[in-house]
Amino acid sequence: MNRRNLIILAFIILLVALGLAEVLVKNSPSITGGNPGNNTLGMRLGLDLSGGTRLVYQGNLSQIGNESVADAMQGAIQIITRRVDAYGVSEATIQKLGSNEIVVQLPGIRDVNAAISLIGTTAQLDFKEMEYDSSGNPVLDSSGNPIWIPATAVNSSGQEVPLTGQYLKNNAQVVFAANTNAPEVAFNFNSEGASLFSQITGRLIGKPLGIFLDNQLISSPTVKAQIGASGVIDNIPLNEAKTLVIQLNAGALPVPLIGPIEQTSVDPTLGADSIHKSLIAGMVGVILVIVFMVLYYRLPGALASTALIIYGILMLALFKLIPVTLTLPGIAGFILSLGMAVDANVLIFERLKEELRAGRTLGVAVETGFNRAWPAVRDTHVTTIISCIILYWVGSALVEPSMQGFALTLGIGVALSLFSAVIITRTFIRLLVGTNVANNLPLFGVSKPEQTSNPKEQG
Repeated sequence: MNRRNLIILAFIILLVALGLAEVLVKNSPSITGGNPGNNTLGMRLGLDLSGGTRLVYQGNLSQIGNESVADAMQGAIQIITRRVDAYGVSEATIQKLGSNEIVVQLPGIRDVNAAISLIGTTAQLDFKEMEYDSSGNPVLDSSGNPIWIPATAVNSSGQEVPLTGQYLKNNAQVVFAANTNAPEVAFNFNSEGASLFSQITGRLIGKPLGIFLDNQLISSPTVKAQIGASGVIDNIPLNEAKTLVIQLNAGALPVPLIGPIEQTSVDPTLGADSIHKSLIAGMVGVILVIVFMVLYYRLPGALASTALIIYGILMLALFKLIPVTLTLPGIAGFILSLGMAVDANVLIFERLKEELRAGRTLGVAVETGFNRAWPAVRDTHVTTIISCIILYWVGSALVEPSMQGFALTLGIGVALSLFSAVIITRTFIRLLVGTNVANNLPLFGVSKPEQTSNPKEQG
């Protein structure tokens, strides 16, 4: 056997071993919330397979200058990302759609209303005090409710400024009151905020201090003593306290969000059923392809089938390494790429059979057949890859993960199928050259060489 072919065979075996280790051993952790789909070989699964929620928000840019629109939307995406990460959702996707829309995809999320509250709330925290008349009584509005005005104090520059959440440190946390065990949100100010808070609480002893989130009163504790760098928000349910902590630590959205203007939910059981059916379809397809290749092309077909199995292992390993988020169209792209891999082998084997029928030896037939089939194999694969690039770009612009998943898996598969056909299958057949098998033409689907008028072409 040729030394070069043995080296390539050893390289292929090493690749297969590493691919199997990646697919079967190095499993990714499942996401918080018990996403059932992501336990399948540790693959990252899209919403249509794992279940979850897709939300589309529109940014209210009425108060944003044109030069700040892109920065404001990007800032909103970053803050939403921090909120989602803190909420415990891994593998979420947050992308901008057009100039003023944001698409949020949350795999495995069950409580959609909590997710909407977490993402869409601007989370602007303000501290306010009651307005009093000359007699010291609270001023009431037409509905009989007290009127709240911004709580202000003098900053280090000597200016009168309101106290807001911009002075908070990113270390808010849920605590429980010592006496009642009721949940509270504990927060800390930076040095500037501590000075403002100290001035405000110093003059409001015995009076309420209103804490507003997005202009909604969430707590109004009575100030019992002058406070400096820290405080608590009480009278708040535990689930709301947890959400508020995430919002305060992630920061306020730089632009208010309208919506969700679109909401799509996928049940996890539907995703699991899709995975099950896709696996069955894939296995049936692969088995039929292998049966056809073996029956029609005999030994080369068996070698190509082996290469096809190796191809599948390497594809799954690449999906985990990149990593690729699999969607139902993505699985379709993967199965279609299997057909592309077989198609390349079909072109090569037909050329190989022609050369063997012409009376050439296996060594000459292999090299000539591969060289003559290469232009057709190359052109079909390159044009498909170009189509995949265009599809992926369009899917990215439209924020359509299904289109992106199909294009990505098909593109990776087509590129890998070139390696499978030109390197793996070719190496397997080259290893037969010089053996007794090489002279057994029926094993290659050829009964006997055809008679030619030119003896020189006999090999």
